[in-house]
Parts: sequence; C-alpha cells; structure tokens
Amino acid sequence: MPDHAIVLFAHGSRDPLWRAPMEAVAARIAQQHPDRPVACAYLELCPPTLPDAVAQLVDQGAREVTVVPMFLGTGKHAREDLPVLVQQLRARHPSVRFTVQAAVGEDPRMTALMAEIACERPAA
Repeated sequence: MPDHAIVLFAHGSRDPLWRAPMEAVAARIAQQHPDRPVACAYLELCPPTLPDAVAQLVDQGAREVTVVPMFLGTGKHAREDLPVLVQQLRARHPSVRFTVQAAVGEDPRMTALMAEIACERPAA
C-alpha cells in the first residue's frame, strides 16, 4: 500500500442514501488514482469514525494522511471539532503526518461548479 492516504470527512447521517455522494467521490478517487488509498469517515451518526478510518489506513501502511473536510463551508465542525480530532490522531499516531485541507465548498473550483449547476435549465 502506498504511504499517502486520503480521508473524506463529513458530518454523517443515519440515512445510508446520504452517504452515497461521499462514497461516489471515494470511488472516483480510487478509480482515477488506484495508487492512493481513500476512505470515508464521519463525525457522527454512522461509521466509520475518523479515528477508525485512520487506524485502518495506518494499519495498512499509511504514513501520511490528508483529511478532506467535505463541507460547503468552515462551520463549527470544520473549525472546532475537526482540529481536536486531528490533534488526538497526531497523539495516537506520532509517526504519521496529518494535513487538513480547507472545506471543499470554499475551493473556487467548487464554487464555480455549483454556480454552473445552479444555472442549468431543467431538462424538459
């Protein structure tokens, strides 16, 4: 297993249909970058948790983990909850390098894509 992994981190939901888009992003990463391990993780309401997803990736050989907050903005979860979780991960896995990206919704490419989608005319 390559030593750099990605964790897509989201809020979570009891509804399995809610997780489908997140899992589709993970599947696309796996397809486009088969050498890059990827996992989904959730703050609450459904497994796996961030610590569980990271532990599995570390057990498989990951030595660098990029956490991608799959939020539209940097709200409380990305601003307060995630840093605490990452601090705990760093303490639990001191030999692993953790990086945290900005919330995906704050990336100008995502903003442009959402605007493009919003402006599409509905199919007849």
